[in-house]
Amino acid sequence: MPEHVIRQRWVSQHLPARPERAHKGTFGRVLAIAGSLDYAGAAVLCGLGAARAGAGLVCLATPESVGLRLLGEVPEFISMLLPEEAPGLTAPGGWRRLASESARYDAAVIGPGLGRQPSILRRTRNLISEIRIPTVVDADGLNALADGARWWRTVTAPLVLTPHPGEFGRLTKSDPPADDDAARAAAVRQAALRWGQVVVLKGAHTVVALPDGELLRSEIATPALSTAGSGDVLAGVIAAFLAGGLQPGDAAACGVAVHGAAGVLAEDRIGRAGVMARDIAALLPEAIEQLRGGRGS
Repeated sequence: MPEHVIRQRWVSQHLPARPERAHKGTFGRVLAIAGSLDYAGAAVLCGLGAARAGAGLVCLATPESVGLRLLGEVPEFISMLLPEEAPGLTAPGGWRRLASESARYDAAVIGPGLGRQPSILRRTRNLISEIRIPTVVDADGLNALADGARWWRTVTAPLVLTPHPGEFGRLTKSDPPADDDAARAAAVRQAALRWGQVVVLKGAHTVVALPDGELLRSEIATPALSTAGSGDVLAGVIAAFLAGGLQPGDAAACGVAVHGAAGVLAEDRIGRAGVMARDIAALLPEAIEQLRGGRGS
């Protein structure tokens, strides 16, 4: 099956349009199911990735105590405060609300910072089986799937899975792929074929594998992206492009390209060390303009 490098020209042709006579609904609604008492910032970073990539509306769905902590952190976000059975632990009624109200959104992200308590992983896995809108599964969403047997047989929504090598190893019940491009490409292609979903294997030269075996590879490798929360931002970016109407493979490849370009900008302006995930999110709009062929290109 073919393997392609993600080029600027390809990205410019696939990014969602930004018509002048538009409104926020034109650009899609993203539901970010993320965050916990220990990882509240993951929800914010995921939301920033979606908003800075162009989503018209971003809703953070978090346990009530987490959401109350985040209120006003980014006033542009709206909140879905979920009832709790313990501090930071969403009650069953909250998970039912997510399953029913997710249909009001154009795309979702499930997983950043949710936590690894057995009940959370089980309920997250159930939600992924019930959801019907295009969804990015990241971080603890991936850990939830890894805890289940043949999880892909119960999924009906189009998914984009975004594992780093350790998460990929847990999903495949194998050692993480060797640190060379050929081995990574072979492993992620096999996984996408088996699961019937788009898989993004993160790292230097991130690889996007489509369910038909096609591969799209990034040429970017920068230590500026090797920082806590960078993956949360990427998950939000891909969700924004899904909400904007792109097919999962195109959304994943455009997300990887834009996120990578923002990382290169951050390295140029801040340095190879010291870049924070919020810096990457802040540079997403400029990265998108560059890839469109606009200013700074």
